[in-house]
Amino acid sequence: MTTATDQIVPDSEHRGLVARLPQPLRDYALLARLDRPIGWWLLFWPCAWGVFLAGGARQWHLVAWMLLGSIAMRGAGCVYNDIVDADLDAQVARTAQRPVASGRVRKKAAWAWLGLLAAVGLVVLLQLRWQAQIVALGSLALVAAYPFMKRITWWPQAWLGLVFTWGAPTGWVAVSDTGLGALAALYAGAMCWCIGYDTIYALQDREDDAMVGIRSSARALGNKVKPGVTAFYTAAVVLWAQAFWLVRPDPLALLALLPVALHLGWQALSLEVDDGDNALARFRSNRTAGFLMALACLVVGSAG
Repeated sequence: MTTATDQIVPDSEHRGLVARLPQPLRDYALLARLDRPIGWWLLFWPCAWGVFLAGGARQWHLVAWMLLGSIAMRGAGCVYNDIVDADLDAQVARTAQRPVASGRVRKKAAWAWLGLLAAVGLVVLLQLRWQAQIVALGSLALVAAYPFMKRITWWPQAWLGLVFTWGAPTGWVAVSDTGLGALAALYAGAMCWCIGYDTIYALQDREDDAMVGIRSSARALGNKVKPGVTAFYTAAVVLWAQAFWLVRPDPLALLALLPVALHLGWQALSLEVDDGDNALARFRSNRTAGFLMALACLVVGSAG
């Protein structure tokens, strides 16, 4: 007999809490990945970076709205991804029990749930000034294309980097129209960070992905995953240093990056590519990396 716990994917962070929900609420929570908050944190932190580095240290209401938007839109993106990937998910052990792939939630119901989450995102969008609204809407085409990238490129993580860090330009423009060079460096660094951590995440599925034909940077890098992740994290720190320098050309400003740089270095050096639990723990630790970077942006943006 299949139990409630069996229907929760192995990397759930709130197995007990979600398992207590009645059917069908549990399936809708799983569909929006409400059992795995790491996703919305990773979507939210670049938003906070953009706000703080642009000088919005006191705009906590804006940061709060962006956190709500990150939760809703990450959920909507996951629902859309599961609708598109239902057939592929059914062939991968880690994702076979997802609600749409397993047939527990019909695609029509999934589309309705996506619409509800998108409505929450619209409420958040309306809280931003019009310039930031335009920037935020610019991500929709990238989001729509993302699920198909694993079918046509070995580097879907690069496309995810474009999508999942879009909060950086949105947050920045919500506060300021100037300093676009610093914004570009911040965004490019965030993209490199995303490619690095999602390559770590993809290590969990390398064998199943190979059998099904799903492409990923973890497969593309082969036995060079650790050097690859190290290179992406190094590029991220260098680009963030450039952003900080453009905001505040002072060597002391660069010291604010030291904690996040050390954390990313620990991730890369301690990564065990053949250990799924190790990879998942390193991936999840990017919640801390994002927080450390937010503190650095807050310090530099306030002093700039």
